[in-house]
Amino acid sequence: MNINATILGQTISFILFVIFCMKFVWPPIIGAIEKRQKEIDESLISVKNAKKNADLALTSANDHLQQAKEEARSIIAQVNKHRMQILEKAKIEANNERTRIIASAQNEINLKRDIVCEELRKQFASLVISGVEKIVERSIDANINKDIIDKLIADLK
Repeated sequence: MNINATILGQTISFILFVIFCMKFVWPPIIGAIEKRQKEIDESLISVKNAKKNADLALTSANDHLQQAKEEARSIIAQVNKHRMQILEKAKIEANNERTRIIASAQNEINLKRDIVCEELRKQFASLVISGVEKIVERSIDANINKDIIDKLIADLK
């Protein structure tokens, strides 16, 4: 056999094999590779979109959190203001009640003092009268008795 004929046969076989592969084997492999490439590209786009959505959701959540914090601060400020108003009102009411109690006690003290003074005057007048009676029994001078009684009455007033 001739080496040139063998090489020529092998070359023709190889060329037929390459044509067969290019016509029947490569298209499905290239199609699968392109399909996989397309799926990977879509997945990357989907991941990018999901990341953008997550960032937007995080930003939105942070905004809501800030709004909630502001509302909480506002509510706390209103509660503190209301608490201060209640405390101020309670102080005013307590001062008014204290003033009323003090005035009532002062009136009661004055009334009792007046009653005691009146009773002391009555007792004193009674003592003066008994003292005068004793003086009158002992002395006969009416002018001196009258002067003593007038002086005692003046002292009582």
